[in-house]
Amino acid sequence: MKFGGLLQRGLSPQNLGAGIFPAPRISTSPAPSPLPLSSQRSALLGGSFPDTDTKTASGESSFKESPRVEISLSAAPSNTSNTSNTSNTSNTSNTSNTSNTHSFLQKEAPIFPLISRRSVLQGGARCALGGMAGAIAGACGLGSKAWAAPAPSLGMTWSPVKFSGRDYLPLEQVGRFYGMGIVQRAGKECILGSGEKTLRGAADSTDFFISRIKCVLSYPLAEVGASVCISRLDLVKLVEPVLRPFKIDGAQRVETIVLDAGHGGSDRGAVGRLGDEKTFTLDVAMRTGQLLSRAGYKVVFTRTSDEFVSLEERVQVANRLSRALFISVHFNSGGSGSGVETFALSPRGVPSMSNEGARVSDYGVYPGNSRDPENTAWATAAHAAMIARCGMIDRGIKRARFYVIRESNLPSVLIEGGFLSHSEDMQRIASPWYRQQLAGSILEAVRNYRRAVGGSLT
Repeated sequence: MKFGGLLQRGLSPQNLGAGIFPAPRISTSPAPSPLPLSSQRSALLGGSFPDTDTKTASGESSFKESPRVEISLSAAPSNTSNTSNTSNTSNTSNTSNTSNTHSFLQKEAPIFPLISRRSVLQGGARCALGGMAGAIAGACGLGSKAWAAPAPSLGMTWSPVKFSGRDYLPLEQVGRFYGMGIVQRAGKECILGSGEKTLRGAADSTDFFISRIKCVLSYPLAEVGASVCISRLDLVKLVEPVLRPFKIDGAQRVETIVLDAGHGGSDRGAVGRLGDEKTFTLDVAMRTGQLLSRAGYKVVFTRTSDEFVSLEERVQVANRLSRALFISVHFNSGGSGSGVETFALSPRGVPSMSNEGARVSDYGVYPGNSRDPENTAWATAAHAAMIARCGMIDRGIKRARFYVIRESNLPSVLIEGGFLSHSEDMQRIASPWYRQQLAGSILEAVRNYRRAVGGSLT
């Protein structure tokens, strides 16, 4: 692709301050019997959580996508490793066997519920800490044995501060609430937590790392007095759903996955030296569908051939479903960019990261915002698994208002699996092995999301 009110258990709206048309075409795999629901829910008790402020500001994207290529689903990496320059990031998936059978089982227990240990290690390899942050990492024991799950502090009182007209909260209070200890500082850099469970950022920066997985904040961290503070909105809309996904209220148990292969037909998407985006996205979607179906999930495709499918039609397919997740697969293009990124819907009033500056439409009420917590959790699971399996540069979890995630009633994300305009990324994307890895990452993400969020059958 080329482009130039959180409700949780114990929280109330007071604290936190579209029509559906018949779907034009739906392709489904045979409905398998549902998987047993994992019982791995944390027994953590929730403390009193801060509300969100409404003074936020942002933008709507003009993102375009549209949905006859014969694609082989054999993922054949003979004994090839990645042809890109990634000697410091080995992939641990079963790729030495040249058969068409691929195992994508999660081998590591999650660090946070949505992030596996492999994601942390891989993220660390692809996003070097550097400078003073590296010194802090050493002092805090990054890379050492993981510690026990954080235990939120009960009954603590938050002390919000005003910065640039918005409510911010000191990271010291965040650490106390989530049981992550004290803030380690070196200049503007700071780290909460220890071992492999950390939050890291810097004053005046929107780059924020949760267990070394990069997230892009809606507003920069701010240095207020002696403390580095995070905006109340980012704490509620990003940090909380990632650290405590099991407390998302109203989440449904996932049984169906909607796979949206970006572009198609007359819309080629990004054009690379070794192929078009529309071809690669369809290939990844079909591979993913096979893996998910074998794992017991029902699969719905927005397209299964090289055909044009409008954005409205894609959303109609998704909105006929419940107990489902939506993921739109894309590849990037432009400039010297490289790596992978994941988009969730911007919360109301927050700028879209695909635009420059605020827009009136940022304050619109969109169907997708009713799923803000699930969107964040789903984006985190998808991005962390992609970093773990694909060995690409981590461009982060970002916010935007692309039509397919904005108008969907389901928890929805849009992934960018690399740059067709970058020579090394292009070599990877053109490899069936890499596309199988990407497909496997989606399966792993679904499993991590379902395990972490749980959800009801209603």
